[in-house]
Amino acid sequence: MNRLWRQVGPWHLTLVIGPSMGIAVLAILQARLLSWIVAGVFLDGRPLSGVYGLLAWLLGVIIARAALVWVNEVASQGLALRVKTGLRKRFLTHLFALGPVSVHGERAGELAATAVEGIEALDAYFSQYLPQVTLAALVPLTMLLVIAPVDPLSAVILLLTAPLLPLLAGLISRAADKLTRSRWKLLGTLHAHFLDVLTGLTTLKIFGQSRPQVRVIKEVSDRFRVTTLEVLRVAFLSALVLEIIATISTAIVAVTIGLRLLSGQMTFETGFFVLILLPEFYFPLRLLGARFHAKAAAATAAQRIFEILDTPARLSHVPPVQVPNVPRHTSATPAATLPIEVRFEAVGFAYTPGRRALAEVSFEIQHRQTIALVGPSGAGKSTIAHLLLRFIKPTEGQILANGVPLDLWPAADWYACVAWVPQTPYLFHDTLEANIKLGNPAASCKAVERAIRAAHLDPVVSRLPRGYKTVIGETGVRLSGGEAQLVALARAFLKDAPLLVLDEPTSHLDPALEDALYASVSRLMEGRTTLVIAHRLATVQRADQIIVLEKGRIVDAGTHAELMLRCELYNRLVHTGLGGDVLARGAKA
Repeated sequence: MNRLWRQVGPWHLTLVIGPSMGIAVLAILQARLLSWIVAGVFLDGRPLSGVYGLLAWLLGVIIARAALVWVNEVASQGLALRVKTGLRKRFLTHLFALGPVSVHGERAGELAATAVEGIEALDAYFSQYLPQVTLAALVPLTMLLVIAPVDPLSAVILLLTAPLLPLLAGLISRAADKLTRSRWKLLGTLHAHFLDVLTGLTTLKIFGQSRPQVRVIKEVSDRFRVTTLEVLRVAFLSALVLEIIATISTAIVAVTIGLRLLSGQMTFETGFFVLILLPEFYFPLRLLGARFHAKAAAATAAQRIFEILDTPARLSHVPPVQVPNVPRHTSATPAATLPIEVRFEAVGFAYTPGRRALAEVSFEIQHRQTIALVGPSGAGKSTIAHLLLRFIKPTEGQILANGVPLDLWPAADWYACVAWVPQTPYLFHDTLEANIKLGNPAASCKAVERAIRAAHLDPVVSRLPRGYKTVIGETGVRLSGGEAQLVALARAFLKDAPLLVLDEPTSHLDPALEDALYASVSRLMEGRTTLVIAHRLATVQRADQIIVLEKGRIVDAGTHAELMLRCELYNRLVHTGLGGDVLARGAKA
């Protein structure tokens, strides 16, 4: 919880506590004025006109107190909003810094629940519990200092009974912590599973598995409902216990005051003043106890939030420098013709200390050269692509781009030079045009149309109801896998970057779409510096150099003809399809 406290600046907390302390002071003044007025009219026999001045002061105090309550609410909500906005920004920024490789093992639905529901759960903590902790300490103490001189016995009773409320609330909150953690875990599971089911709903319906998943969601939802009700039951019981304790304590003080009034040991004005203050004395303590469940919910959510924030990013945090050899894209110079060369120098990478993915990998990609990576599954092909895309950074060696270490390139400059076509592109719930313009948001409609034609996507566009203005749904549900690949290629054509990182698709496509896809890939590679994870024999044969990988090391490198003569592993890949069934089909053909 200390880390949550550190999210709040001292000035922000002062803006919340200040009005609350003002409310407490005004409550004391209001009680004093009311006791004077009642004692003066009913005991001293003063006429109503004789207390007009006090009544005016009382009205002013009531209005001022209401204004401070409003200021306090606004300040508390502002504090919560400010902290949530800052924390959510940090969370999303860190997720991007972690990169797709680091978050690959996480479930998207659970991360989304943490970013939305988790951070939102902190609202009550910052707007209610955090200010109340300070007020529960300051307000009763202030009132004790006021009551002690006029009624020492009542002050002693209040001093003895006041700690019981937060003590009991703390004991009850410990019982609620376990339930709150269980509820939050179920909520994350429910979010993650529900999103997974929605994403794969078409596949589930094809294989007749949609109804079993409905039952699973129902079971998890019922467990979540039961856990939520258990948390609420504990919260309501705690509020009941605190009310009983506060009521009994108030009754004890009231009885002692009544006995002393009957015996003449206390004046009516003093006793009435103390009685009016009693609810105000216990109110911050009761409120603190009632808001312990907000603390439990925030602590559970914060544990997951800071767990992600504490995950070290694999991306480099070295401050970028001015790179002299950055290709500059001007209107007179097509981006694809800008010179860019990449060199791997003894690069090694380990996902964990015991999981080495690459070791001593050295090769060079010259300007307009095509390098093909081949190898069995797990050989390190994707890791090399992720290193070049700066999703991860080497644990050994270095990568140079135009002679400058890749870590020193400003991220915006580097990503402006790279186009990435993954094997499974992600499409957003937006129009086809917006999905294509992800490669170049400032592109004109004519440029988008040219990219569509270059990617052979125009037959797909022609059958959509509104052409490329059609909303294609989350993950492109209106498109097939091959058509989604064509959208990714259109993005790359629109970006027109000098360096292309390509993971050739291996999905089972119909012949017409497969031919269109291959033609688009071939056209995209023309004139660009290209690193391709190759699965097609035609791509391998046209590469300037083929790098054969096995267990994270380079086994051999050369042209197709050279490797067929001397590399046994390459022969196996071509003829048996180890790590590339399309390669094998091409060899048999």
